[in-house]
Amino acid sequence: MNHHLPGPVVTTARGAVRGLRRDDGTTTFLGIPYAAPPRGADRFGPPRPHEPWDGVRDATAPGPNAPQSERGLGAIDMTPYFGTGWSRGEDYLTVDVWTPSAACGGLPVMVFVHGGGFVAGSTRSALYDGSAFARDGVVLVTLNYRLGIAGFLDLPGAPANRGLLDVVGALRWVRENIAGFGGDPDNVTLFGQSAGATLVGGVLATPEAAGLFRRAIVQSGNGRGAFTTEQAARVTAAAAEVLGVEPHVDAFADLSDECLVRAASRLAGIDLRTATHHDPLLGLSPFSLVLDTQPADAVAVGHGCDVDLLIGTTTEEGRLYLVPTGRYASSTAEDVHDTAARSHPDPARLVETYRTTRPGASHGELRSAIMGDALFGAGSRALAAAHAAHPGSGTFAYEFAWRSQALNGKLGATHAVDLPFVFALAHLPPLHGPAALLGPDRPPADLADRVHGTWVRFATTGDPGWDPYDTERRATMRIDAEWTRIDDPRGRERRAWS
Repeated sequence: MNHHLPGPVVTTARGAVRGLRRDDGTTTFLGIPYAAPPRGADRFGPPRPHEPWDGVRDATAPGPNAPQSERGLGAIDMTPYFGTGWSRGEDYLTVDVWTPSAACGGLPVMVFVHGGGFVAGSTRSALYDGSAFARDGVVLVTLNYRLGIAGFLDLPGAPANRGLLDVVGALRWVRENIAGFGGDPDNVTLFGQSAGATLVGGVLATPEAAGLFRRAIVQSGNGRGAFTTEQAARVTAAAAEVLGVEPHVDAFADLSDECLVRAASRLAGIDLRTATHHDPLLGLSPFSLVLDTQPADAVAVGHGCDVDLLIGTTTEEGRLYLVPTGRYASSTAEDVHDTAARSHPDPARLVETYRTTRPGASHGELRSAIMGDALFGAGSRALAAAHAAHPGSGTFAYEFAWRSQALNGKLGATHAVDLPFVFALAHLPPLHGPAALLGPDRPPADLADRVHGTWVRFATTGDPGWDPYDTERRATMRIDAEWTRIDDPRGRERRAWS
């Protein structure tokens, strides 16, 4: 049990904040605004500076988060990941800061971007407690950003990718203020998982973010996960139809947050396939970045090549979307082909490749493997290769292979199973049980310490402790009870996507 003592006061550019000193010696500051509350029409504008405040602002309790509907994934309890839904309040463009001591100086800084399909998640989720980072000498920052329609609907009259602009705004806040919390503004690592990792890839390719961070970690993101403007326009048309308004920012400005959240939840299942592009999210979310150039292609021409990059996926990403809903067990050969057809120009060849490399695999295994690569693996490898092609760029790859025995052993090394280890929270009781993310078995005792320590080492030095990834050997660390360096894992499947 943490006993919280009155914490120190830090003066930021907008005003003073008081944090909480915890009994492990670390200090937290919760709900510090990095931008003005997004109200009315401002929900669809770029993030604006927050008004200064007088006196000392209390930063000892969690603040509100972005408007969102509750989200679940069938039989698995994902509450530690998604949180408990929407905690209402306008002033939600905020950061939480975890520091060893605000009196320190020059500490490495890590800034985390949460996942949740661009529609859910927040700094309040149990998995994003930054205590372990602070205990290990890192200033950890977690941030909220606009989600759903406010964050990512491509609206005429409004800037695109407002959720990404929020992340850049939070990085600017870090650059300006983090020294007051003990951090080194010149040693910032931006990291994220799932949608948050796709956002990190997007920020890597954003010229306006150059110089705001030195390193990046992309956990189960997609360097080819952005929608085209044509795809985004379909979602915008559908949203306007559901809401009964014109597809323009002026018509959306008067709608309530509740109204936008309800509408977003009715946009699932839009077919985004076009004559030239597949749906990079396979219909799982109607929102993503909207870009003319995919992040991997922007990095290929030089954006972000001076930033050290650690990038990887879990071994069985796709199972989270199939096993808990019963679709893994019920998969047919037709389902396997359909998943391939939704994501690849030559589905028959793709399926044949996976059948050859996975002899004896069930339809569920094949469908899950293709889905995992379509959503995360192929786009991550493309981003890694694009980054590694630049001489002197520090690129490092991993594959997280520890298998959860949840749902009768079928969940496996699925999407998000790595996060508790990165945050050194694998011991949390809600993560354990037959229908919990880490399953009924205890993971290896030292795995969380080792994974978490590797992330800290990379953020501190730019070297996770293994050989860099290059476009020939493709050295990758496979993380399990034992750690094994392998060259070009699943190379035949990789080549099938390139």
